[in-house]
Amino acid sequence: MQSIELLAPAKNLEIGVAAIQCGADAVYIGAERFGAREAAGNSLKDIGALADHAHQYWAKVYVTLNTLLRDDELPDAVRLVHALYRIGIDGLIIQDAGLLECALPPVPLIASTQMHNDTPEKVAFLENVGFKRAILARELSLDEIASIRKKTAMELEAFVHGALCVCYSGQCTMSYAIGGRSGNRGACAQPCRRPYTLADASGRILAENRYLLSLKDLNRSASLRGMIRAGITSFKIEGRLKDKAYVMNVVAHYRRALDEVLAADGLKRSASGKVRAGFVPNPDKTFNRGYTEYFLRGRTDDMASMRTPKSTGERIGQVASVRKNAFTLDACAPLHPGDGICFFDGGGILVGTRVDRVENDSVFPRSTKGMWPGAVVFRNLDAVFARTLRADKTERKIDVSFTLDETPDGFRLEAVDEDGNRTGAELECEKRTAEKGDAALATLRKQLARTGGTAFECTGLEIRLEKPRFIPVSTLNTLRRDVLAALASMRETNRPRPGGTEIVPNDTAYPEKKLTCRGNVLNRKAEAFYRRHGVVEIEPAAESGLDMRGRTLMTTRYCVLYELGRCPKGRALPAPCFLVDEDGRRFELKFDCKACKMEIILTK
Repeated sequence: MQSIELLAPAKNLEIGVAAIQCGADAVYIGAERFGAREAAGNSLKDIGALADHAHQYWAKVYVTLNTLLRDDELPDAVRLVHALYRIGIDGLIIQDAGLLECALPPVPLIASTQMHNDTPEKVAFLENVGFKRAILARELSLDEIASIRKKTAMELEAFVHGALCVCYSGQCTMSYAIGGRSGNRGACAQPCRRPYTLADASGRILAENRYLLSLKDLNRSASLRGMIRAGITSFKIEGRLKDKAYVMNVVAHYRRALDEVLAADGLKRSASGKVRAGFVPNPDKTFNRGYTEYFLRGRTDDMASMRTPKSTGERIGQVASVRKNAFTLDACAPLHPGDGICFFDGGGILVGTRVDRVENDSVFPRSTKGMWPGAVVFRNLDAVFARTLRADKTERKIDVSFTLDETPDGFRLEAVDEDGNRTGAELECEKRTAEKGDAALATLRKQLARTGGTAFECTGLEIRLEKPRFIPVSTLNTLRRDVLAALASMRETNRPRPGGTEIVPNDTAYPEKKLTCRGNVLNRKAEAFYRRHGVVEIEPAAESGLDMRGRTLMTTRYCVLYELGRCPKGRALPAPCFLVDEDGRRFELKFDCKACKMEIILTK
């Protein structure tokens, strides 16, 4: 059976454990340095503790080391990789090809989406040079994913939920060019979430003070089967800066959706254990900007969140009337004290407030300023749902069946888990016939089924005794503890370990002969890597100090003109347009309608 992985983000140890408990088959987490999220670093001790917890369920822990590295940083990065390997991580997500020229331990390598893995030739190359997995570009369609699958046998990972970068991943230098903060170095200032004014070549305003580059969030929960059939083996949730409630909610939602597909199609999860969630997941109730499947099924309308880059949450209803301190809705889901709500005022500005109380049909917020009849109200914080998550005791348990037998000198308890691991424990003791057989049998069942405090749950119990026996509770508890400890040890011994191999340099040809600054070559090792693979012309990365004026800062499959309903649809190639930000900076937009792409260029 094909094994399918649900992969969750972990900002820290606590969130990583919560993700595993809610059903993640794997988590990805940043180390102390070089993890593409400056605000999401973790100690080796915490990563080791997360790995220990995950490995109980045969779940995996991947560490992100996916920034571009300077020459002086490479030795520290290599030392960190060795330390991570020693604590038992299951894979390393990297962007900088220079690491492949270093002496790395045999840890499985995962090609970050920052390497812009978008073609069959590129992914096949990555497999040939030693990567075990490639994280595919977010803008790929199902057909494009299927084309890549035909050219490679390696694991293919794809994003299914969370924030979207408008630029091809790893190819964005906009943040660095305008403020020195490099996304490829973990310090993106998110210029795509800022407002812009769009003007044509003559200066005519086409859109004013709108978030023209801000995309909605990804949500592909309705397309999991199609993605599996296209060749995806790991489904990735974005969000290493997201809080615990977000991760729990989204992971539980995808666990349910994915399990339905796996059961129907004869597939299996890549980790063990069944989840008993104490809440009903609903992605609308945690951070979201509205949803899009992006280009999974081709270009569609309404990919952007142009009115705001902030979370709006779930639509509640439309304002019917407004008083000084209260409002009513036409028809809605119920609101509760403590709920966070938001709406767009008459000027199109997002306004947020809190609900103080609700009386009959009237909602009393802290402020009604800017509210108007007809305004759509969204709830971006559900107080009841948030309390439920904070108090949640979701459990993940591995099925185990027990068999109790007699031995010549005592008793033997055998255990077999859902993965077929089988072990036993014996205890010598006096064998006494029970005076009350039914009561003794009930005690046996009750005590042996108590697996609380462990990762196991008793789902089957067979008692094969010659006659009803009285066995002290302490003896039963000892047998159960011993056999579960032995089973846990056996599971660790038998745990499937990713097949990391030593990287052996070869001369497989890279698909391109020339690399611009978007090739992201920042150190001499990376340059040596690409030259050995046939690249003859290499421009250093933008982060080397290049003057980016007049250069392309972004290439996107998303098109501002299409989103605004101004696509020429092949009638004529549109003239360049210009974006102007709040600080007066001008960016030229060029449109390649044949390839259906847009370039953003910093004007000179």
